[in-house]
Parts: sequence; C-alpha cells; structure tokens
Amino acid sequence: MEIKSSAHILVVDDDLRLRSLVEAHLRQVGFTVDGVRDGQGLDHKLHGGEVDLIILDLGLPDEDGLQICQRLRLTYDTPILILTARGDEVDRILGLEMGADDYLSKPFHPRELIARVQAILRRTKPMNRGRQHADEPEICMKGAFVVDTRRQKILWRGEPLELSQADFQTLSTLIKHEGQPLSRERLMLLSRGRTYASDDRTIDMQISRLRKLLDSKTDGAQHIRTVWGSGYMFLSEP
Repeated sequence: MEIKSSAHILVVDDDLRLRSLVEAHLRQVGFTVDGVRDGQGLDHKLHGGEVDLIILDLGLPDEDGLQICQRLRLTYDTPILILTARGDEVDRILGLEMGADDYLSKPFHPRELIARVQAILRRTKPMNRGRQHADEPEICMKGAFVVDTRRQKILWRGEPLELSQADFQTLSTLIKHEGQPLSRERLMLLSRGRTYASDDRTIDMQISRLRKLLDSKTDGAQHIRTVWGSGYMFLSEP
C-alpha cells in the first residue's frame, strides 16, 4: 500500500544540488516537499506547520545532523530519515540511537529513497498502521512486558523503557514474536519494512544496546537470546 501524496516532507541538506534532486524525486511521486539548508531553517518550517517526515543530512554546517536529531526528539515525534556517507557505520548507529527512524547511504538510487520514505510513513502514521494491520491489537502483553503500539511505548512492570523509535520497532517486534527465533533479515523486514544488507550491523548493535538496557532493568535476566544459525529470540520469562 502506498502513502497518499498529501504527506508533507522536509529535506534538510546544505548541498543545494543534492537537495534539489531529492525534492524533485519526491515531487514526481506526488509528495509536498520543502527544502532548507540548516537547523535554523528546519526550526522555522516546523513552527510554521505540520511536517510528516524529515529527511536530514548528517553533514550540516554549524549544528550537525546528529545534534539536530537529538534536539528534535525532545519535543517532536516527526519521523526522521537520515542521510549518511557510504561506510559511515558509526554515524548510522548514532543517528538511530538519537531517535532517527531509518537511514540512507549516499549515493542512493531514487527508487530506494522513495521506498524508504513510503516504508517510514506506513510504520509511523496511525491511520496507515490501522489500515495495514487491522487485526493487530494496540496492546500486546508478554509476561511483565507491555507493548503499546498506539503510544509507541514498551512498559516493564508498568514503567516505560527509554527507547528511540528505531529501538522500539526492533524490541516490539521481538516481543510480539516471543519464542520465535528471528533472523537478521526477518527482523529487519518486520521492524523496518526493508531488506537486510550483509554488511549492515545495525541490528546487531541494536540488540547489544537493548540487552544492556533490559539487563539493567531486569536484574540481569537474559530476555534476548541468540539462537545460533537462526537469529535472535525474545523470552519474557528466561
């Protein structure tokens, strides 16, 4: 299912040539698009009206993309797609940790850009989630864990876990498939709506981070297990 063209996308990149190309590709498929060169322009646009998705380059002048992403998450829940230079794995992971919903490495194919944008909007817009997964309950309870899909929160013994959007997607997917080993490919597809690249360590880094978080909250209980040859599996009661 494709997202309707009423979605408003804001592109933040100081490279005018690249920004113009991204804007053109998005407009070709019907999106409403604005472009700005820095964080100041971004703030102005956000204060001026609703934005459905932000495409944010990390290599910005003055205030870089990682700082902007972290700052935005304090007050906004607008989905963020970060643009990174190819091979900048650390930046990709930091971006996801600071609240980005997905990333795209430059240079990229226009069709991949559109596919990532569509996938993020499907995951994050409540109206689209409701249509796409009408049979999926908003609340999922597994032992002491509660996944609240509508509020995008996970509770453990009634207390919310501090999770980025990306970590919520990964952990909620594991919880909802409790007892089922999920390969990296399957986990990436279910949580992000995209395929897994063999050189992409995002899932592994997220699992490591989630394990540390859960261990600190649950007295060292190993809720996320590695099933050799199969992937990762969640257990509410190890």
